[in-house]
Amino acid sequence: MVAADLPIGDRIRHYRGGRRQDAIAGLVGISPDYLSQIERGRKVPSLPILYALARELGVPTAALLSERPPAEEEPADTAEAAVGRALLGCGPVRGGLVPAGSLRERVEAAWRVWQTDGERFSRAAATLPDLVADVEHAVRAARAGTDPSERRAVLRAAADLYCLLRSYLRRTGRVDLATVAADRALRAAEDADDPLRIVVARWNLGHVLLATGRPAEAEELALRAAEEVATARMPEAERVAMGGALQLVAVVGAARRRRSWEARNRLTHYAEPAARAVSDDSNIGWTVFGPTNVALHALSVERESGETAAALRTADAVDTGRLPSLEREFTFGLEVAACHSQRRDDAAALLSLLTLEAIAPEDLARTPLARQLVLTVIRRARPMHARRAEQLAVRIGLV
Repeated sequence: MVAADLPIGDRIRHYRGGRRQDAIAGLVGISPDYLSQIERGRKVPSLPILYALARELGVPTAALLSERPPAEEEPADTAEAAVGRALLGCGPVRGGLVPAGSLRERVEAAWRVWQTDGERFSRAAATLPDLVADVEHAVRAARAGTDPSERRAVLRAAADLYCLLRSYLRRTGRVDLATVAADRALRAAEDADDPLRIVVARWNLGHVLLATGRPAEAEELALRAAEEVATARMPEAERVAMGGALQLVAVVGAARRRRSWEARNRLTHYAEPAARAVSDDSNIGWTVFGPTNVALHALSVERESGETAAALRTADAVDTGRLPSLEREFTFGLEVAACHSQRRDDAAALLSLLTLEAIAPEDLARTPLARQLVLTVIRRARPMHARRAEQLAVRIGLV
């Protein structure tokens, strides 16, 4: 079996296995160079050639086609589907109420797992359905209750959980439900009248807009929220950190709109000064805002603008050892791998990808850019590196 998103050329290479490229090309009646270009994605075979290739490789023609099948409903018995059902109110039925203090501890534990565990998807899928059901049940009871302090504590826990769900659901391909979670986070924070959580929820909503391909809206939302944070009723450390985190959302929005100069300007004049006042391990609002995260965004801006030499110089100065988030460390490594790939240094790209597999294998398997980089090494690298990349592709379920 191969992944549904594997391109035609990579499928042909996979099914060719150890058979020589020139031998297959001769049997099909094309030149070895033409077959090489097909496998590298530079040429698209005509239907007669595709039929001939399938015949010589001993597979159905459909096995070489990389078109995705029509979207199917997610299997109802998966842990990931259970998280979505719980969010929509179709989760396990709850009996007695869980106290707000217990919910707070469980939500914080779930956040720690999400930010620090290399197998965070599996662990989150195992714990989130019950936690979501308990929080939903507690929120409904608290809104109808008479204890204002318990109500506020439950809503705070709910706001934090919904922010976590936004991240989880977006990375598991449920951007629709991630939007629902982001909206609930904002509603819970506003109902709790918690200034910090309101700002975190708006930062969270900015990331949903980025994920749904609306960078201009994300930038506008983040900048408006950053202006309001400057006068919010919050401790100075929280105000500075959240203002900086919102600026980073605007930075990403500008970079994705190919406005690199604007992204650099925001990093230099807004995000970096805020980061200098915040330690790397503060992690206010679970945003991981600090000097290292700002440096990671600078790396990303340079990479997206094609300035890979500048990006790698930035990377050389970054120490991810103090980051409280493994996900941010993974993103840093992925950006470095992408820079090496853009510079056609496939050996360095492969080394970065293998390092990422060691620290966060589930992220590597689920991230589209990582999968694309693995395929690029297979297509383009020297045989010894291509073979290791093929083995990596098997381990992450690409082939």
